[in-house]
Amino acid sequence: MTVVKILCCLLLTYHLNEGKQIKGNRAVDRVQRVVLRVKEPYVSSSVFRMFSEGEDNCTLDPLQLHTLTSCGFNSSNPIIIITHGWSIDGMLDSWVLRLVTTLKTNLIDVNVVITDWLSLAHTHYPTAAQSTRTVGKDIAHLLQSLQVHYQYPVRKVHLIGYSLGAHISGFAGSYLEGSEKIGRITGLDPAGPLFEGMSPTDRLSPDDAEFVDAIHTFTQKRLGLSVGIKQAVAHYDFYPNGGDFQPGCDLHNIYDHISQYGLHGFQQTVKCAHERSVHLFIDSVLNKDKQSMAYRCSGKSAFDQGVCLDCRKNRCNTLGYNIKKVRSGTSKRLYLNTRSRMPYKLYHYQFRIQFVNQMEGIEPSLTISLTGTKEESGDVPIIVTGNISGNKTHTFLIALDRDLGDLMFLKLHWEGSALWKNMWNRVQNVIAWGGRERKPLLTVGKISVKAGDTQERTSFCAMTNDGQHVEVSKDEVFVRCKDEAPRRNRRKHI
Repeated sequence: MTVVKILCCLLLTYHLNEGKQIKGNRAVDRVQRVVLRVKEPYVSSSVFRMFSEGEDNCTLDPLQLHTLTSCGFNSSNPIIIITHGWSIDGMLDSWVLRLVTTLKTNLIDVNVVITDWLSLAHTHYPTAAQSTRTVGKDIAHLLQSLQVHYQYPVRKVHLIGYSLGAHISGFAGSYLEGSEKIGRITGLDPAGPLFEGMSPTDRLSPDDAEFVDAIHTFTQKRLGLSVGIKQAVAHYDFYPNGGDFQPGCDLHNIYDHISQYGLHGFQQTVKCAHERSVHLFIDSVLNKDKQSMAYRCSGKSAFDQGVCLDCRKNRCNTLGYNIKKVRSGTSKRLYLNTRSRMPYKLYHYQFRIQFVNQMEGIEPSLTISLTGTKEESGDVPIIVTGNISGNKTHTFLIALDRDLGDLMFLKLHWEGSALWKNMWNRVQNVIAWGGRERKPLLTVGKISVKAGDTQERTSFCAMTNDGQHVEVSKDEVFVRCKDEAPRRNRRKHI
């Protein structure tokens, strides 16, 4: 993992040594912004390829309207335009065709177009970054041609941009002439270098379309840089696994990547976390029955503590294609955990336990297991940070790769630390000489579990009167409380 980070940083640092020139150019561009006029001759720097079936593609030319018809463009269907990012080798990444195929196969009645700007993307990174405005104008010009000659409403347009392509999509929205906005822009790990900290007019922003969503997957900073942008740039910004790095992208996974991608396996390892945003989006289209739910939270630390599993007032949303399009005045940051492989969905559960007694100097290691009507969770370790104090409720986040169904049983196991066990054994030796042995007890009060997907909260009670007292190294089983029916929010999903 360390080598991957160093490689990424060295690569970006090398290409950023010319980056200071761009800020000045952007200032000039803001003052002398070109107003697009369809009637004026316009030469596009990009090539637009429309896909029909499989790998078959057809080149669109906005100046030659018959190409739209010959390529099978259907003005009754929505259009999705996919825009790639910076290119090191001058070739389209394999994910592009995979995303196109996924969309065409699963959505059927849709026009899918690729923005091919490889001639500008296959340059030093600062030069490619500067070209994003030019490519954005190319897309805007194409859309305006559709408006004029096909009366095509741009609200039916969905731009999907990866890395630099995300900012290109944003510029396309800002350059579009007229009062009508593009329907949706999805930024897949929008590029960070030369865009982080910039004003909304110099990057992807919520103003660029009726609805903007972004998935951030590689925002881990090294040498002051991160491959993906960390700041919020959309109406809904998703941060899977905190957005810093992604499971399955460490160096020890290089053999998996080599077996899957051959000689390009090492390159895949380097860009694994950055490209994960694309595969999460593809996953959302392929696995309709396993949509990943994310939850609004102040940050990864709070999310990991399990305090943000709430769907009221649009505090949660579905990651990917099937997102609920709810505009808001401020950007919403949403968090979730995922698996390392497709399907990426994990089921989030908030576990709350009240400790009645006070045990100073002890940080107990707990293991719980849940049994539902569909599945069992298996043993899930939980570490309590800090001392246990009387009548304090601790909250934890549990992420499982299976849906347990309605929860029925909960098993709690308390395992003391090695240091604590050694101390207790010494105490036992002293007590053995002086009288009756007394076992240490962890006294628990209310236990509840909330399922993120259904928002259902289940309370658990001890099976016996002594069940609240958990002995060290022993299991204690709790059952669903009889006097409290499970509460279910009015809306199972947002």
